[in-house]
Amino acid sequence: MEKQVTGGNIQKMETPGGKGAASCCSPAESTTKADAGSCCGQPKDALGQPGVVDGSSRPATVTVEWSQADYIGQIKCRLGFSRMEYTVSPGLYAVGKPDNGSDVLVSANYKLSFDILRHSLKGLSVWILALDTKGINVWCAAGKGTFGTDELVSRISATGLKGIVSHKRIILPQLGAPGVAAHVVHKKTGFNVYYGPVDAKDIPAYIAAGYAATADMRTVKFTFTDRLVLTPMELVPALKKYPLYALSVLALFGLGPLGIRFESAWSGGWPFLLIGLITVLAGAFVTPALLNVVPSRSFAVKGWITGMALLLASSGFTGIFGMDYVLMVATFILFPLLSSYIALQFTGSTVFTGMSGVKKELKFAIPVYLLAAFISFVLIVIYKLREFGVA
Repeated sequence: MEKQVTGGNIQKMETPGGKGAASCCSPAESTTKADAGSCCGQPKDALGQPGVVDGSSRPATVTVEWSQADYIGQIKCRLGFSRMEYTVSPGLYAVGKPDNGSDVLVSANYKLSFDILRHSLKGLSVWILALDTKGINVWCAAGKGTFGTDELVSRISATGLKGIVSHKRIILPQLGAPGVAAHVVHKKTGFNVYYGPVDAKDIPAYIAAGYAATADMRTVKFTFTDRLVLTPMELVPALKKYPLYALSVLALFGLGPLGIRFESAWSGGWPFLLIGLITVLAGAFVTPALLNVVPSRSFAVKGWITGMALLLASSGFTGIFGMDYVLMVATFILFPLLSSYIALQFTGSTVFTGMSGVKKELKFAIPVYLLAAFISFVLIVIYKLREFGVA
C-alpha cells in the first residue's frame, strides 16, 4: 500500500522512524515513554565524534559510512534495547567538506534517523542540523511537537547558522512537515523551508534536480519488508512479559485444595503456554506482516481476526474444544482480544492510520478489552471453584 503525500500537507501518525522508519511508541505509551523517557536530559553523543555543542567553535564531522558499532546499534535499537537512549547531541554536523554555500538538512537527534540520513549522502558536502527531539524519530516527533517550529528556530539561532551559510535555505524531511510552520520559521529566522523527499536515499537526486521532488519521492511506501523490519519492536516487548504470564498460568492450573502441584500445573497449563505464544505471534508478527491483507481498517479488528484465526488453526494441538466449556469460553473471549491489543500497538509504526484514527480506536477498544478481561476473570474463578467442588 502507498500513501500519496504532496508538499507539506501530510497526516501525522505515530510511527518509527519512518522508516518511514523505525518504530517509536505504542498508543498506550505515547504519553509516558516518549514524553518522559530517560533521554530527556542532555543525551550522550552516540557517534563518539568531537562534541557538537551549541556555540562550539566548529561542528563535528561525520562520515557517510556506518561503523560496526553503528550496525550493532541499529540491530539493538530494532529489537527495542535502549531505544530511548539511542541519540546524538543536538547541533550542527558536517558531512564531507561543506562551505557557506552548502545545503542544510534537518534531522532528529534519534540516532537511527540521523544515521539513515548521513548514510544517504555519499558524494555530497552538506550540513546536518540535528534538532533535540528527545531521542524520537522525525515523524513521531513532528506529531508530538519536539520536531517543531520552536525547536527549529531555537536551533538555527543557537548554532549561529546565519553566519555559517550564505543562503537562506533549509531542507526538512517531508515527514516532519506536520510539526513545522514554514512561514513562522521564515519570519523569525529568514530561512526558507524546503520539504525534501520521503526517503533519505532520494535526497541526492532531489538536490540535483534543483530541489524538485517527483511524485514517487512524495509517496510514502510501506512494503512487506518495511513492516517485517519493524515487527521486532512489537515482539520483544510482548515476549518480555511472557515469563510472568507463564508463571501465572502454571500457578493457576497447579493450584488445588492442598496447595500447588507441579504435575497439575503442567498438564493443565501447557496448552495455555502455547496459546499465549500463538497470541503474541498473531498480534505482534502476523498482523503487521499481513496488514494489507487482513480485512478491516481497524487495527484492533485486524488483530482480533488474526488472533481468532490462529487460535482455531491451533485447536488440534491445544485441544481447546475438549476443555471444560467454561474454560473454553474464557479462552475464546480473552486470547483473540489480547492479540487485538498487541496488534493495536503497531499503529505507532505504520502509515496506514493517523493520530485521529488511533484515538478513535483506543476510545472503542479499551472498554472492550477491560470488559473482556473482567468476564474472563469471572469465568476462570468459576472454573476453579468448580474444580474445588465449591460450585
